[in-house]
Amino acid sequence: MTPLARLLVLALAALLAGCATVPAPPPERAVTVLVYNIHAGKDTAEGENLPRVAELVRGTGADLVLLQEVDRNTQRSGPVDQPAVLARLTGYSVAFGRTIGFQGGDYGVALLSRWPIRRDTLVPLLVTAPPGRTTGNREQRGVLVAVVDAPGGPITVLNTHLDHTGDDVWRMQEIATVLQVSRTGVEPGIPVLIGGDLNARPESAVHEQLRGAGFRDAWEGCGEGDAMTFPASAPDRRIDYLYVNGAIRCESAQVLASDTSDHRPLVFRLRLR
Repeated sequence: MTPLARLLVLALAALLAGCATVPAPPPERAVTVLVYNIHAGKDTAEGENLPRVAELVRGTGADLVLLQEVDRNTQRSGPVDQPAVLARLTGYSVAFGRTIGFQGGDYGVALLSRWPIRRDTLVPLLVTAPPGRTTGNREQRGVLVAVVDAPGGPITVLNTHLDHTGDDVWRMQEIATVLQVSRTGVEPGIPVLIGGDLNARPESAVHEQLRGAGFRDAWEGCGEGDAMTFPASAPDRRIDYLYVNGAIRCESAQVLASDTSDHRPLVFRLRLR
């Protein structure tokens, strides 16, 4: 063999060896997410209906359930520990984030998870009143931050319920805090989901902040229909959302026709790498 031929053989062998060591991309995993404002466990006729909420959760096959307007031992609700009841009826793990005391109990947001919840905390969404206004009559809001031990690796979930008043003055400050938590309060490299009742139309600057921070509206490109969720009887506005980041893609999303709450539930089928 000539020296040139020998060099070519060695080069080819090195190239093949290098190709053999290139790692395969990690497999994708399926995750179903339900986003639902449950109206303190009451249906459109104001009837108590936690069993129907649990039935809806099970029927969707959801792995993660982001709930807003959840009562725990309030006079309005019985008193009933709604997070505990929903966990028992579904068999899921649960985390509850108290945002305010209400009627002798607690009120806030909750997460149901098919998988163990490694840790969770409620971060208050603090706001500063602009000139001429006061925060005195404003309901305190928060974001529930939870890390879930899902198969294939942990997932961080941020579940929130933003201010409901007619302009963005409070919501803009609240979502800024949510995004700050997504940057500094979560483990790097873990997929992050931000969802809940944002009380903001799609054209709101609230969504500009989310997109500017690198999050994507999961509905866009995969949703079926118009995404209207409120009021449940005849939806005419889109105020409930799920945002994703990184290598998360949405396979399908739909709004379910249901009178189990005054909001309609949103179901997302995601793929995470």
